Amino acid sequence: MSANGHSRGIASHPWHDLDIGPKCPDVINAVIEIPRGSKVKYELDKDTGMLHVDRVLYSSVVYPHNYGFIPRTYCEDHDPLDILVLMQEPVQPFSFLRAKPIGVMRMMDQGEQDDKVIAVHADDPEFRDYTDISELPQHRLAEIRRFFEDYKKNENKVVVVDEFLGVEDAKRIIKESLDTYIEEFLPKRAR
Repeated sequence: MSANGHSRGIASHPWHDLDIGPKCPDVINAVIEIPRGSKVKYELDKDTGMLHVDRVLYSSVVYPHNYGFIPRTYCEDHDPLDILVLMQEPVQPFSFLRAKPIGVMRMMDQGEQDDKVIAVHADDPEFRDYTDISELPQHRLAEIRRFFEDYKKNENKVVVVDEFLGVEDAKRIIKESLDTYIEEFLPKRAR
């Protein structure tokens, strides 16, 4: 009950309450935690659903694109599936947008699989026409790879970037993480 005697609603949780999108896996919702150009590592607090300032990056690097997670997914690292969304502008933390997966970057972080879906903003006229990661300039992929190889180096943490895979692999990984989320979080009778 609030101070004025009215019942308060329950706050929504961006991981559990935002739908992945009706056109999944072709177009999905993405929650942006970190805007392009930021050195601040924001992270979803899984218990409260709020955005937590985890740290300021130790290296002299900034996030190359808007970075966040895909709602209602769950991965081996016990987090929602990560997504890097290419678009013209940085967006505010905790904005959500429609993203079109075009590939995936396979990565190991501290010995755990930590894949990053690479997507374009589905409503950005400069990026929306990309359909596969192979269409991106090689320099852009090199920048993305270098960022993830370097962003934890000064923390003495080991990150190994493996390979970039195409759109079909990205969609498969999204479907698998969605299935894992359903298995982990939805009661059997609600399925």
